Amino acid sequence: QLVESGGGVVQAGGSLRLTCAGSGRPLRYYAVGWFRQSPGQERKVVAIISWSGEKTDVADSVKGRFAISRDNTENKVFLQMSSLTPGDTAVYSCGAGTIPYFEPQYYYDMNYWGNGTLVTVSS
Repeated sequence: QLVESGGGVVQAGGSLRLTCAGSGRPLRYYAVGWFRQSPGQERKVVAIISWSGEKTDVADSVKGRFAISRDNTENKVFLQMSSLTPGDTAVYSCGAGTIPYFEPQYYYDMNYWGNGTLVTVSS
């Protein structure tokens, strides 16, 4: 399925790069999104990238700080996070889906999910 890595503990202002790897599943056919969920809150999309990498969308809350990219030859999608704040603390998961249109109403229609990786930002 999907395997996330790169989470950990970082101080506020620091950076992390998360990786989503397709384990036995080629990601190049799918749009892939990064989502995060904090305790007591709903899972929210952070960033998403089309199957070709030509289209990306980033949530307003992280725009200018987070960037999503993909390398289909490596079967991986990355989330580069910088200027992290304690508010970014969450479990980050990746999802892959064959969404019909690259529009927000479809961003949660993922066919496959990873188990997530914890990002903790200390103040």
